[in-house]
Amino acid sequence: MPVKSMQDKVVVVTGSGRGIGREIALLMAEHGAKVVVNDTGVSVSGDTESASPADEVVAEIRALGGEAVASRDSVAEWSSAKKIVQAAIDTFGRIDCVVNNAGILRDKIFHQMPPEDFDLVVRVHLNGSFYVSRAAAEHFRAQKSGAFVHMTSTSGIVGNFGQCNYSAAKMGILGLSKSIALDMQRFNVRSNCISPFAFSRMVGSIPDTPDQKERVDKIKTMTPDKIAPFAVFLGSDAAREVNGQILAVRRNEVFLIGHPRPIRSIHRSDGWTPETIENHLVPALRNSFAPLDRSPEVFSWDPI
Repeated sequence: MPVKSMQDKVVVVTGSGRGIGREIALLMAEHGAKVVVNDTGVSVSGDTESASPADEVVAEIRALGGEAVASRDSVAEWSSAKKIVQAAIDTFGRIDCVVNNAGILRDKIFHQMPPEDFDLVVRVHLNGSFYVSRAAAEHFRAQKSGAFVHMTSTSGIVGNFGQCNYSAAKMGILGLSKSIALDMQRFNVRSNCISPFAFSRMVGSIPDTPDQKERVDKIKTMTPDKIAPFAVFLGSDAAREVNGQILAVRRNEVFLIGHPRPIRSIHRSDGWTPETIENHLVPALRNSFAPLDRSPEVFSWDPI
């Protein structure tokens, strides 16, 4: 019988009481990992809902012969995020992988976005990814091994309506992941991103309007279990050569997402003025300007 890819590794999966996180936690356990199932039990908007989802997933893992412990601490504060990582150390003696999956949505068109909704979404997604990763980094550095898997989104990579808070956080996660990959490669630590296409509670919060119905119907065919194998792979030693990358997973399609790089250049030996920018630079570069498209327009074909 082949050795399981995550055998005896200890994994923290945040936001793993439901949806994508739950599928990741279950598959990690199936592949031999000891799992810290972290979920605060809040609704998709971040309001208090239930404390039971983490316990339910832990029970599922144990019923299948695996090892798991529940954590209900929030990723959104440094003090509580450290407790999530400490739960792994206290229960299993080490930590080998962090999957930053926890998230909430508070969608609103930009000019109506309350500052507190912007702050809260960024705190959970971006700050939370930093806090949990930073807490684990000390252990990874000491043991000279470890893997981070962060969840980003095409809402950040490409763009979408009514999600300036979510998009900003998810784009920020790309920069966070790349910085971790650069800073910690000397310690044999990797950091990668997954941009998942899958139906979840957060996708389920998309307004049920005629123009969104077809989009939601397509997303419903993309189940969370399609994402989990990529998190397991990126957390395992088999991914030793994969670092600082972004993989978008859309049912059975996988996309390697590029990092922003210069695409055109233009030079004036006498420098630039506002007038020459208008009359020279803009006409020269206009055809290469990025369009104001959204994720559904970039990924416009039916999922395969």
